Amino acid sequence: MIEDSDFPGAAAAGTFDLDGETTVNRMGFGAMRLCGADIVGPPADEENAREVARSAVEFGVDFVDTADSYGPGTSERLLREAGVVDDAVVATKAGLLREAGGDWLPHGDPDYIRNQVLVSKDRLGVDTLDLYQFHRPDPETPFADSVAAFAELKDEGHVEHVGLSNVSVEQLDEAREQVDIATVQNQYNVANREDEAVLRACEDAGIGFIPWFPLGAGDLGAVGETLDAVAAAHDATRRQVALAWLLAHSDVTIPIPGTASVEHLRENVAAASLSLSDAEVARLVDAGE
Repeated sequence: MIEDSDFPGAAAAGTFDLDGETTVNRMGFGAMRLCGADIVGPPADEENAREVARSAVEFGVDFVDTADSYGPGTSERLLREAGVVDDAVVATKAGLLREAGGDWLPHGDPDYIRNQVLVSKDRLGVDTLDLYQFHRPDPETPFADSVAAFAELKDEGHVEHVGLSNVSVEQLDEAREQVDIATVQNQYNVANREDEAVLRACEDAGIGFIPWFPLGAGDLGAVGETLDAVAAAHDATRRQVALAWLLAHSDVTIPIPGTASVEHLRENVAAASLSLSDAEVARLVDAGE
């Protein structure tokens, strides 16, 4: 485990400039886990959730990811109450509805997106959203229509930057015809690189790539043994190596590991200072193929 004396915080991960203008540290924090079970409703201990969010900022994290559907609304509210919005770039999303049973339902209707930007601004207590992301394409709504709503919100000053989530290279290209895209957030980790082509497209365009599920909920399959071997060489943990690999694999990645524990948060952020060799990065690539 990386000790406190060797804990420079999230800044050790280096930085990325959203749209070439808003600089953030590349080790972020995902605020989904601040909610209750199945990401529905409030957590059992709201003060602990606020403490985790505040601790992320204290550890140097200045990029926090959330969504209107987390709770729904719970995560955004807790971030405002924790004071995070004053010290970090907060990225939120619209485009998914929730049911009490925990289902995630695509909803990309432009009128809904325009309504939700007002709701998110109110919950976060801001005049302009730092980064507003389309959570998932909706098969019932033309993709171009949904993206047009985000472009209009940016033009109207409701949104500083626009992002996408769960998209293909083709959808990214289509969206870029309407609006500058600052980030793409797709599922990606050392054991699941199905969206490698999307990552490479982001690199070519200078777009930030936010890998969600960066730790695979701790289940990294066949890569696990290789992660453990590399971790042992660095006196680190499997999770830290998985995060360090994401940072080393591409200069545009912005991992956002989430947790409801300050202890796990510290462990995740400490991965920013873990330096892997080129051989170790390649070894992990091979293990995941």
